[in-house]
Amino acid sequence: MDHRTHQRLESAELTDSILSDAPVYGPSNEEVGTVSHIHRAAASAGVVVQVGGMPDLRPRQVLVSLADLDLMRDETGRVHGVTNWTREELINFPEHHD
Repeated sequence: MDHRTHQRLESAELTDSILSDAPVYGPSNEEVGTVSHIHRAAASAGVVVQVGGMPDLRPRQVLVSLADLDLMRDETGRVHGVTNWTREELINFPEHHD
């Protein structure tokens, strides 16, 4: 999938209703997780991504900065994210608890 041709989401589209369950792809175009929800704090915003699915690990939620996640729509309108983090790197992030 060539993400360069996909339309980037506008800031008004960064809502839970639009992003929830959107797949997140890593640097090799492999699915590394799914968006759980937007996390808004006073000083910054991030996206909580659910990763895991390996036989020895339960799924876990990690917080990714919006600067590290490119959120977009493909030609069919499907929302997804792209990051430079691999699944293994994300699994090693501290677990996020709301």
